[in-house]
Amino acid sequence: MKWNLRLAAANRGIWKASELQRMLAAQGLVISAGKMSGLWSGQPVSIKLADLDVICAALGCTIAELLIPEPLPAALNADQAEEKQAVGGVQAITPRPRHGRSLPPV
Repeated sequence: MKWNLRLAAANRGIWKASELQRMLAAQGLVISAGKMSGLWSGQPVSIKLADLDVICAALGCTIAELLIPEPLPAALNADQAEEKQAVGGVQAITPRPRHGRSLPPV
């Protein structure tokens, strides 16, 4: 999942974390400056569903605007492999490691 709070806020004319923090406090969610900084500038490790509801209510958005699904790297590789096979049936060439030692510099 990709955390998309800044873009959702920017779409509503909110450009500063402190402004959103005041809006959340007006909705009854008091967030410390450190936690607000983490929500605003990064990917939060965890967030309570109740807090997510208040953020959505303050911004007038849906959860789908805040949390954007991203495919897992393993799923990407499987999809890419299927796509390569579907296009002409050509398989990718994988280089094999050389055995033995290389020659010393001249």
